[in-house]
Amino acid sequence: MTNEPTTASRNGASDISPSDRPYYRSVGNEEAVFKAAFRQGLSVMLKGPTGCGKTRFVEAMAYDLGRPLITVACHDDLTTADLVGRYLLRGDETVWVDGPLTRAVREGALCYLDEVVEARQDTTVVLHPLGDHRRQLPIERLGVTLDAAPGFGLVVSYNPGYQSVLKDLKDSTRQRMVAIDFSYPSPDIEEGLVVHESGVDHSTAAELVRFGQAIRKLETGGLREVASTRVLIAAAQLVVEGLTVREAARAAIAGPLTDDAGVSRGLNEMIDVYLGDPTGQTG
Repeated sequence: MTNEPTTASRNGASDISPSDRPYYRSVGNEEAVFKAAFRQGLSVMLKGPTGCGKTRFVEAMAYDLGRPLITVACHDDLTTADLVGRYLLRGDETVWVDGPLTRAVREGALCYLDEVVEARQDTTVVLHPLGDHRRQLPIERLGVTLDAAPGFGLVVSYNPGYQSVLKDLKDSTRQRMVAIDFSYPSPDIEEGLVVHESGVDHSTAAELVRFGQAIRKLETGGLREVASTRVLIAAAQLVVEGLTVREAARAAIAGPLTDDAGVSRGLNEMIDVYLGDPTGQTG
């Protein structure tokens, strides 16, 4: 959802140094809580459904605080070495290369671990001394312990809807962090976001938001995720490219949400109801 350039590393990390503030509108006191936690050296845990704006929020906070942002997309193969660093062969030499977490600690950057519960618990244990009063990162392979540079901040996010016994943060990790709960924004804020990100007109954005809200109210086991703001923006971008709103909704919303034939049929029927052409023509 960001228009800012990113440079990806082989560890799935990206660095962002925005020149303009990423578009974000507060829905509560989340900005005040985040900035207070940052000033006190407290780590932050963002909880909310996929595509509701957690990443964009962190980008906006990094801009406001004047800190570089290093983002890591967590996954179940992520190792401690991926975060901290490892020795690599370069020519005839073996050299140490910092991982994204170590770079953030050294440089005083914000380190954002996106969907942290996807990482193994033996990997996230390395966060403990950073998340409490010590603000330190032990690097066993170098035999050193780094003190976090001024300006360092640790931020993690996850989707509570995917929590399970196997995919959850340890209580000892949670209690080192300040929690901020996220949900989908109100219709007026979400409509403005869709317009801003896609360039679509307000009436089309309002239709897509209304449709997205209807999907979120569904009570069906066939949908693992409901319509995020992200998919609404994607549909609006297709409309800007010339597709009808119904074609765009089928391709960018209904299609990605499910492979179940029955659920897909139901979503397409909803598209006809919520995004129907008043002339009776089909998209």
